[in-house]
Amino acid sequence: MRASKEQRHENILLSLKKLGFLSRSQLQKLHRLGGVRNTNRILKDMGGYLNIVRLNENVYYLNAEGRQRVGASKILKKTHQITHHLMRNTLFIVRGCPISWKNEVKLSVKDEVSVIADAIYTMAGQYHIIEVDHTQKMLENKRKIERYRKLIQLNVFEKRPKFIWITTTEYRKRQLLQLCEGLDAIVYTIKDLH
Repeated sequence: MRASKEQRHENILLSLKKLGFLSRSQLQKLHRLGGVRNTNRILKDMGGYLNIVRLNENVYYLNAEGRQRVGASKILKKTHQITHHLMRNTLFIVRGCPISWKNEVKLSVKDEVSVIADAIYTMAGQYHIIEVDHTQKMLENKRKIERYRKLIQLNVFEKRPKFIWITTTEYRKRQLLQLCEGLDAIVYTIKDLH
Protein backbone atom coordinates (compact mmCIF):
# COMPACT_ATOMS: atom_id res chain seq x y z
CA MET A 1 0.00 0.00 0.00
CA ARG A 2 2.83 2.39 0.90
CA ALA A 3 4.56 2.03 -2.47
CA SER A 4 1.40 2.75 -4.45
CA LYS A 5 0.77 5.93 -2.43
CA GLU A 6 4.36 7.07 -3.08
CA GLN A 7 4.02 6.15 -6.75
CA ARG A 8 0.77 8.13 -7.02
CA HIS A 9 2.45 11.16 -5.45
CA GLU A 10 5.41 10.79 -7.81
CA ASN A 11 3.10 10.56 -10.85
CA ILE A 12 1.20 13.69 -9.79
CA LEU A 13 4.48 15.58 -9.32
CA LEU A 14 5.69 14.42 -12.75
CA SER A 15 2.44 15.64 -14.34
CA LEU A 16 2.97 19.04 -12.73
CA LYS A 17 6.57 19.05 -13.97
CA LYS A 18 5.37 18.42 -17.54
CA LEU A 19 2.25 20.61 -17.58
CA GLY A 20 3.02 23.40 -15.08
CA PHE A 21 -0.31 24.33 -13.51
CA LEU A 22 -3.12 21.82 -13.02
CA SER A 23 -6.50 22.33 -11.39
CA ARG A 24 -7.91 19.92 -8.85
CA SER A 25 -10.37 18.54 -11.40
CA GLN A 26 -7.63 18.10 -14.02
CA LEU A 27 -5.46 16.16 -11.56
CA GLN A 28 -8.53 14.14 -10.59
CA LYS A 29 -9.12 13.12 -14.24
CA LEU A 30 -5.46 12.58 -15.14
CA HIS A 31 -4.73 10.32 -12.20
CA ARG A 32 -8.19 8.80 -11.61
CA LEU A 33 -8.24 10.01 -8.02
CA GLY A 34 -11.92 9.29 -7.41
CA GLY A 35 -14.26 11.83 -5.84
CA VAL A 36 -13.55 15.41 -4.85
CA ARG A 37 -13.01 14.57 -1.16
CA ASN A 38 -10.49 11.84 -1.94
CA THR A 39 -8.67 14.08 -4.43
CA ASN A 40 -8.50 16.91 -1.89
CA ARG A 41 -7.16 14.50 0.76
CA ILE A 42 -4.42 13.21 -1.56
CA LEU A 43 -3.38 16.72 -2.60
CA LYS A 44 -3.40 17.88 1.03
CA ASP A 45 -1.02 14.98 1.87
CA MET A 46 1.29 16.33 -0.84
CA GLY A 47 1.23 19.88 0.53
CA GLY A 48 4.98 19.88 1.19
CA TYR A 49 5.64 19.68 -2.55
CA LEU A 50 2.92 21.97 -3.90
CA ASN A 51 1.95 25.61 -4.15
CA ILE A 52 -1.76 26.36 -4.41
CA VAL A 53 -3.60 29.29 -5.92
CA ARG A 54 -7.37 29.64 -5.88
CA LEU A 55 -9.21 30.46 -9.11
CA ASN A 56 -12.58 28.78 -9.73
CA GLU A 57 -11.04 25.83 -7.91
CA ASN A 58 -7.63 25.10 -6.42
CA VAL A 59 -4.79 25.18 -8.93
CA TYR A 60 -1.55 23.38 -8.06
CA TYR A 61 2.06 23.82 -9.14
CA LEU A 62 5.41 22.64 -7.82
CA ASN A 63 7.14 24.48 -4.98
CA ALA A 64 10.94 24.31 -4.47
CA GLU A 65 10.75 20.96 -2.66
CA GLY A 66 8.49 19.50 -5.35
CA ARG A 67 10.80 20.71 -8.12
CA GLN A 68 13.78 19.17 -6.34
CA ARG A 69 12.03 15.82 -5.87
CA VAL A 70 11.26 15.40 -9.61
CA GLY A 71 14.23 17.31 -11.04
CA ALA A 72 12.20 20.20 -12.43
CA SER A 73 14.22 23.30 -13.24
CA LYS A 74 11.45 25.65 -14.38
CA ILE A 75 10.23 27.93 -11.58
CA LEU A 76 6.59 28.91 -12.01
CA LYS A 77 5.07 31.98 -10.41
CA LYS A 78 1.47 32.91 -9.78
CA THR A 79 0.66 35.03 -12.88
CA HIS A 80 -2.18 35.93 -15.22
CA GLN A 81 -0.93 33.07 -17.47
CA ILE A 82 -2.39 30.38 -15.20
CA THR A 83 -5.69 30.28 -17.12
CA HIS A 84 -3.72 29.91 -20.37
CA HIS A 85 -1.92 26.86 -18.90
CA LEU A 86 -5.19 25.37 -17.64
CA MET A 87 -6.86 25.77 -21.05
CA ARG A 88 -3.90 24.10 -22.78
CA ASN A 89 -3.92 21.28 -20.22
CA THR A 90 -7.64 20.74 -20.79
CA LEU A 91 -6.79 20.00 -24.42
CA PHE A 92 -4.00 17.65 -23.29
CA ILE A 93 -6.56 15.64 -21.32
CA VAL A 94 -9.29 15.79 -24.00
CA ARG A 95 -6.85 14.68 -26.72
CA GLY A 96 -5.99 11.56 -24.70
CA CYS A 97 -2.73 12.68 -23.01
CA PRO A 98 -0.49 12.20 -26.08
CA ILE A 99 2.96 10.85 -25.16
CA SER A 100 4.71 13.09 -27.72
CA TRP A 101 3.06 16.28 -26.30
CA LYS A 102 5.49 19.19 -25.85
CA ASN A 103 4.68 22.70 -24.63
CA GLU A 104 5.99 25.93 -26.17
CA VAL A 105 7.65 24.53 -29.30
CA LYS A 106 9.41 26.85 -31.74
CA LEU A 107 8.84 26.07 -35.42
CA SER A 108 11.00 28.02 -37.83
CA VAL A 109 12.79 28.27 -41.13
CA LYS A 110 15.92 30.39 -40.73
CA ASP A 111 15.57 33.90 -42.17
CA GLU A 112 12.01 33.11 -43.35
CA VAL A 113 9.47 32.53 -40.58
CA SER A 114 9.26 31.60 -36.91
CA VAL A 115 6.34 30.79 -34.62
CA ILE A 116 5.99 29.31 -31.15
CA ALA A 117 3.18 26.78 -30.82
CA ASP A 118 1.50 26.61 -27.41
CA ALA A 119 1.90 22.83 -27.67
CA ILE A 120 2.52 20.22 -30.32
CA TYR A 121 2.27 16.47 -30.66
CA THR A 122 2.39 13.93 -33.47
CA MET A 123 -0.06 11.19 -34.31
CA ALA A 124 0.32 8.87 -37.31
CA GLY A 125 3.06 11.11 -38.71
CA GLN A 126 0.88 14.23 -38.58
CA TYR A 127 1.65 17.23 -36.39
CA HIS A 128 -1.19 18.42 -34.18
CA ILE A 129 -0.58 22.05 -33.26
CA ILE A 130 -2.29 23.35 -30.13
CA GLU A 131 -3.13 27.03 -29.77
CA VAL A 132 -4.77 28.75 -26.80
CA ASP A 133 -6.72 31.94 -27.39
CA HIS A 134 -7.33 33.39 -23.95
CA THR A 135 -6.49 37.10 -23.85
CA GLN A 136 -4.74 37.54 -27.19
CA LYS A 137 -5.94 40.12 -29.66
CA MET A 138 -7.48 38.53 -32.76
CA LEU A 139 -4.94 40.41 -34.89
CA GLU A 140 -2.14 38.47 -33.16
CA ASN A 141 -3.97 35.20 -33.84
CA LYS A 142 -4.27 36.23 -37.50
CA ARG A 143 -0.51 36.89 -37.69
CA LYS A 144 0.25 33.56 -36.06
CA ILE A 145 -1.98 31.70 -38.53
CA GLU A 146 -0.25 33.52 -41.40
CA ARG A 147 3.12 32.29 -40.07
CA TYR A 148 1.77 28.73 -39.97
CA ARG A 149 0.57 29.08 -43.57
CA LYS A 150 4.09 30.21 -44.52
CA LEU A 151 5.59 27.12 -42.83
CA ILE A 152 3.17 24.93 -44.81
CA GLN A 153 4.16 26.70 -48.07
CA LEU A 154 7.83 26.05 -47.24
CA ASN A 155 7.06 22.31 -46.90
CA VAL A 156 8.16 22.12 -43.27
CA PHE A 157 5.60 19.37 -42.58
CA GLU A 158 5.46 15.96 -44.32
CA LYS A 159 1.67 15.94 -43.88
CA ARG A 160 -0.45 19.05 -43.49
CA PRO A 161 -0.73 19.75 -39.76
CA LYS A 162 -3.97 19.70 -37.80
CA PHE A 163 -4.64 22.85 -35.76
CA ILE A 164 -6.54 22.55 -32.49
CA TRP A 165 -7.61 25.79 -30.83
CA ILE A 166 -9.28 26.48 -27.53
CA THR A 167 -10.91 29.85 -26.93
CA THR A 168 -13.30 31.57 -24.55
CA THR A 169 -16.45 32.46 -26.53
CA GLU A 170 -18.57 31.33 -29.49
CA TYR A 171 -17.86 34.67 -31.19
CA ARG A 172 -14.09 34.13 -30.97
CA LYS A 173 -14.56 30.53 -32.12
CA ARG A 174 -16.30 31.75 -35.30
CA GLN A 175 -13.55 34.32 -35.90
CA LEU A 176 -10.81 31.69 -35.52
CA LEU A 177 -12.61 29.25 -37.84
CA GLN A 178 -12.80 32.00 -40.44
CA LEU A 179 -9.07 32.79 -40.05
CA CYS A 180 -8.24 29.06 -40.36
CA GLU A 181 -10.23 28.59 -43.56
CA GLY A 182 -8.44 26.10 -45.82
CA LEU A 183 -6.51 24.59 -42.90
CA ASP A 184 -7.33 21.37 -41.06
CA ALA A 185 -8.56 23.08 -37.89
CA ILE A 186 -10.84 22.42 -34.94
CA VAL A 187 -11.81 25.20 -32.53
CA TYR A 188 -13.27 24.46 -29.11
CA THR A 189 -14.64 26.83 -26.51
CA ILE A 190 -13.93 26.12 -22.85
CA LYS A 191 -17.65 25.41 -22.50
CA ASP A 192 -17.48 22.73 -25.25
CA LEU A 193 -15.01 20.75 -23.15
CA HIS A 194 -16.62 20.97 -19.69
